[in-house]
Parts: sequence; C-alpha cells; structure tokens
Amino acid sequence: MLLDAVFTGVTLGGMYALVAMGLTLQYGVARIMNLSYGESLVAASFAALWLYTGSGINPLLGLLLVVPAAAIINWLIYRYLLTPLVRRAKTRDALEVDSILATFGLLFVVQGVMLAIFGGAYFSYSFLAVPVKIFGVTLGANRLLALGFALIIGLALYVGLTRTRIGTALRAVAVDPVAAQLVAIDVRAAAAAAFALGGALVASGGVLTSMFLTFNANIGVVFTMKALIVVIMGGVGNLLGCIVAGLILGLTETMVATLIDPGLTLAATYTLFLGILLVRPQGLFGGAKR
Repeated sequence: MLLDAVFTGVTLGGMYALVAMGLTLQYGVARIMNLSYGESLVAASFAALWLYTGSGINPLLGLLLVVPAAAIINWLIYRYLLTPLVRRAKTRDALEVDSILATFGLLFVVQGVMLAIFGGAYFSYSFLAVPVKIFGVTLGANRLLALGFALIIGLALYVGLTRTRIGTALRAVAVDPVAAQLVAIDVRAAAAAAFALGGALVASGGVLTSMFLTFNANIGVVFTMKALIVVIMGGVGNLLGCIVAGLILGLTETMVATLIDPGLTLAATYTLFLGILLVRPQGLFGGAKR
C-alpha cells in the first residue's frame, strides 16, 4: 500500500510540476498573474476527449494538435487582451493587479463556454487503462505514460531555457526587464512568447491528466490554486523549485489520502503550504529579497 501511494504521488506530483512550470513562466517573465490558468487545462482535457471519442485520435497524437493551438490562443490573448494593460501600467506591480482582474473575468468566460457545451457532468475516457506491475505494485499504463511525457517535456523546457539564446533572453527579462532592453532584447516579444509557452505547457498537462483523471467544466480553479501553491512553495520563477514542490505536494496528498483520510488532503495541502512559507517565505529555492 505504501509503495503504491509513493508511485501514485510521484505521478500526481509530476503533473503538478509540469502545470506549475507554465504558470511560473507566465508570471515570472510576462508578470501576468493568470487566474484563468486552470480553465486552460480543463479546456485542453476536453479537447483531448473530443479528439479521442469523436475522431479516434489518441491523446499522445492529440498533443501535437492541442499544444500548438493552445500556444497560438494564449499568444492572441496576450496580444489583444493583455498588451493594452501592459502599455498603460506604470509599474510591474500595477500590471499584476490589472492582470488579476482581467484574467479573473476571462476565467468565467472560458468556464461559461465549457459549461454551455459540455454541461456540469464529469467526463473521462479509457486510454491504455491496463495494469502494469513495477516492484510488485500494480499501476495503470496511462499514468506511467503521462509521467514519462511530463518528464520529457519538463527536461526539454529546462534545456531550452538554459542552453538556448531564446531561453537566456526569457530568463533575462524575468530577472530585470529594464536591463534586458539595454542589451537589445525585445521585452514585449519575450513576454508574449513566455505567455504562449506557459499556455502550451498547461495544455500538455491537461491532455496528459485527462488520460487518467475525471474532469468537468468547474474544476479549473482547483488546478489554478494547486499551480499557485507549487510556484510559491518552490520559489517564483524557479523551475527546479516547481519540480521539487510539485513532487512534495503530490506525495503529501496521496500519503494522507491512503494512510489517514481522503477528506483531509486539502487540509494537508494548505498546512504544508503555510508551514513552508513560515520557514522560508521566499520558497524552497527562491532567493531572499533585500
């Protein structure tokens, strides 16, 4: 039972980490606190469901369709909805406040569209729901596959941000956008690219989680809160922090659900979150502000 909970926790934590990476990009680089983030994940889950049940396209191939579409949609959102806020904001703090209000409204728009199309019922589909034994523990092949793809995507993101010129430019904008402009980095283009990339990451998380979780049009806020918790726990803008915090959160939830009571998972999540903030307000891997 304990080993089973560990494997389940690692899988869930990997999903949390992948989803949180996109939010830390959107906030760290573009300085947009996107409260509609979870709705993007649910929309991607519904897209994967529609492709699989309606056209017979399995979710792994669906990634090739859903992820680029999500990147384009998020770029358009940044270009036409958020760019006017960026232009009028006098400081980055003012932009954060404006973006919270704008994306809060966007949350209800996206949620309303999904409710109109799919209603409030829960959905799921069966894809590779076959048992696989590892170290005597029986796991679903779809969960293992989702975890594997999450690791590949996360590694590709890390390499892209640390080993390419575009990644270096994005990290420079996240650290100091004014200094980035002085070395000929287009800050607005970098912010738009980061927002689009964050949308692509959350869409990939939505497709992968749809392979083994049930979902409905109303649960986006849950994923938004989980992503925010992981980002803050790990340290804003720190990818390694997202990975570690995501795994800690996933393991904590599954351990509490397996060994104590499933009804206490939410309480355990926020207790862990508050405990880390009391010890390290800047997050596990965040630098102390002076």
